[in-house]
Amino acid sequence: MSEPNNKKLRIVKLLEILQQDSDLDNPIGTNDLCKRLSKVGVTTDRRTIAKDIAFLNEQGYEIMQTKLSRQNAFYIEDCSFSLAELKILIDAVQAASFITEKKTEDLIKKIAALSGSHQAEILTENIIHFNTHKHTNEHIYYNVNTLEQCIRYKKKASFKYFDLDENRDKEYRKDGEKYTAEPVALVFNNDNYYLMTYDKTAENEIKNYRVDHMDSVEMLDNGISKKTGAKIDKVSQYTEQVFRMYGGKTEKLSLVFSKKLIGQVYDKFGEKTDISEDGDCYSAEVEVQLSTTFWSWVAQFKRQMSVAGPKELAIEYEEWIKSIKN
Repeated sequence: MSEPNNKKLRIVKLLEILQQDSDLDNPIGTNDLCKRLSKVGVTTDRRTIAKDIAFLNEQGYEIMQTKLSRQNAFYIEDCSFSLAELKILIDAVQAASFITEKKTEDLIKKIAALSGSHQAEILTENIIHFNTHKHTNEHIYYNVNTLEQCIRYKKKASFKYFDLDENRDKEYRKDGEKYTAEPVALVFNNDNYYLMTYDKTAENEIKNYRVDHMDSVEMLDNGISKKTGAKIDKVSQYTEQVFRMYGGKTEKLSLVFSKKLIGQVYDKFGEKTDISEDGDCYSAEVEVQLSTTFWSWVAQFKRQMSVAGPKELAIEYEEWIKSIKN
């Protein structure tokens, strides 16, 4: 190998070692760096390492120097992610039920590796094992990748859609016939991944599919319609409405509730929800998709929450309560 190429390889390997294995608490001495470089086929000496470190610092890598016994030692203090940030990412992966056990383990290793070898041990030794029921569809990564491409290139998607029977076997809907959909967005909600699609026959023209219940996902050559593009432009608005109460006609209504339910209202509708004091109670104007799910959410608080208006919706809620008793 020519001298210029050897120098480039030496600097690249030196940087890799420092990024992966050094930090403030674990600086690497010059002698150790020489040995590590030798193991990957790079011959160097202490003086050359000092020059290479100086060159890397000139390029903005901020390699710190300290003393280890009587020799110089070096480390890279700043990582792209802090330990706390990586911990949050690992916990999120652990808690996500749509990520299978195998993919969870693989992802955690990759995330931990971003912190360097020493911090990676800390992260993987202190993992909290959430009581999460993981799904088993190993194709979900490939599904997400294909659907993301459909959204990026504004193409339609086709897929088979299934449910699981009592033996955990797949039961395909439409007798295994493929669905054709116009993707709007991929949405993470309640520990599951959904594909939000435009469907002119559906309520609010939006229909959602569980990504872990798909297989044989393909991107079609057909482009999406202009109406789908309009939905994409307002995706945050649709995700807020569609996933808040799971389907039904969108309506604005007034809720009246006790003070101790203020936190519940913020959790459900967001902390930007305007809440006002109303005598001994509190009230909020909210926008929801009316469905059994929403009425059930209100009913769980019994007399501590009620629908105040509009009148026809208050009556509809009371009628729903009566229908449960009958």
